[in-house]
Amino acid sequence: MTPLVKRVLGEKRAVILPLAVALVANLFAYFIVVRPLGTKSAGAADRAAAAGNELRAADYQMAAARALVAGKSSADEELSSFYQKVLPANQDAARRMTYASLPALARRTNVRYGARTTEIEAGSRERDTRLGRMAIRMVLQGDYESLRQFVFELESAPEFVIIDDVTLVEGTGSDELTLTVNMSTYYRVAADGA
Repeated sequence: MTPLVKRVLGEKRAVILPLAVALVANLFAYFIVVRPLGTKSAGAADRAAAAGNELRAADYQMAAARALVAGKSSADEELSSFYQKVLPANQDAARRMTYASLPALARRTNVRYGARTTEIEAGSRERDTRLGRMAIRMVLQGDYESLRQFVFELESAPEFVIIDDVTLVEGTGSDELTLTVNMSTYYRVAADGA
């Protein structure tokens, strides 16, 4: 230490010593009390932020689960409505629905009705299905526009008929075409399989 510093320390000891003690006490208080509390507070803030993020994620998952339940409920209602309002009640209703309407549609679209075959596939018990299938095959003849109109009106008809396959064959010599349409309709099967 230089003589000047020794002299200042000696003369101003009454002021410097309390300042030095206060500085040490401040450092001690900072490292023992303030800094650990700051670290603890920062940890609590991090935990609070993490908890907030987890809460938002849980709320999102809850909303998604509610939407799924609502969607499933809505789908069940729509499926039930489809079964009750659109599908024929039984095999006889399916046969009645297609027996007269398909030949009438052929006449209305100026198409000659050639042949029709129907095949019934009842729901099997091992598959636990509530639906039976009636496959219909129709052979029609006419010009392209009439056949096209028949297919269009069949697709837009209120009866529940699905077109499975369409085969168009050109006639020999004339401009008549032969259209083979494979269709299906489904109907409800009673619990006893009838």
